[in-house]
Amino acid sequence: MFHKTVTLQPFADISEYTEGFKIVSAQLGGDGCVYVLLINQIPERKRGMFVQPALKQPHTYKVLMVESKDYIDEIIIEDQHFNYHYVQPLRRHLLLVGARCSYYGAGRYDLNAKVCDYTGVTVREFLLGDGIQNVQVTEKGTIWTSYFDEGVFGNNGWDQPVGEHGLVAWDEHGNKLYEDHVSDIADCYALNVVREEEVWFYYYTDFLLGCISGGPTQPKVTFINPEISGSAGFCTDGCHFLFDGGYGKHGEYVIKKHEKASMTKGHKIQFLNEKSEPLVPVTQDFREDLVLFCADDMLYQVSVSELL
Repeated sequence: MFHKTVTLQPFADISEYTEGFKIVSAQLGGDGCVYVLLINQIPERKRGMFVQPALKQPHTYKVLMVESKDYIDEIIIEDQHFNYHYVQPLRRHLLLVGARCSYYGAGRYDLNAKVCDYTGVTVREFLLGDGIQNVQVTEKGTIWTSYFDEGVFGNNGWDQPVGEHGLVAWDEHGNKLYEDHVSDIADCYALNVVREEEVWFYYYTDFLLGCISGGPTQPKVTFINPEISGSAGFCTDGCHFLFDGGYGKHGEYVIKKHEKASMTKGHKIQFLNEKSEPLVPVTQDFREDLVLFCADDMLYQVSVSELL
């Protein structure tokens, strides 16, 4: 395994939009744009540790839709009482999703998905379940959610969690289209929705890469052993894979090639910023063949093909 250093240049500066706000997440959309979710104040955690679904005081969110360095649209969503962590385009709307939601009894639970129009007005809300690790939406409006262990085994009042199978697909109104019954998912570490008919996921405890082809209505699931433990994300061109380094190596990256039924050992990648300093992202996202980094109010992205 050899080491390669890659210097990245920012493709967008969002500093003029972040004053008075904190970045929650930055995600790649299925439409090719980048979506950045910001909040005016990071909510306090219960006992300093646990993320709470509901907010004690109303907060203001901001969504940046970044098409290029010259085109950044800004959507303000005021007076919100729920703790959201993800944003994705959903046809002609925005989808905001909170990672946590509570169950209070029969028919009583938090609705942790909010669909807004581009003026910030709520269109509808629905349930996507507790313990959401990642959310990605296809151009056709299929919502894919992956779940970490608490979303699989239950917490926050959920004896039978919505995400008990670790991976679910929904339509744009929150109706289930698919849930995984093939893999033994205890924690879905990573998700990559390439397109409607190609969805990849990586999970604990088997540390296998699963690929769902045929879409959520006619799924066929196949598996590859990537020979990596605990990776938090990956992107792929279908043959080459860029992985987060895994347990004890988060922030390091390795690129591997799929050959026949196995993966090559690969080589390490180190990313530097435009100042030739180690790139330390506040948040990162993997989608299709791209990885997106957000660091110091700058957005960077690089494709697998650029690294080969």
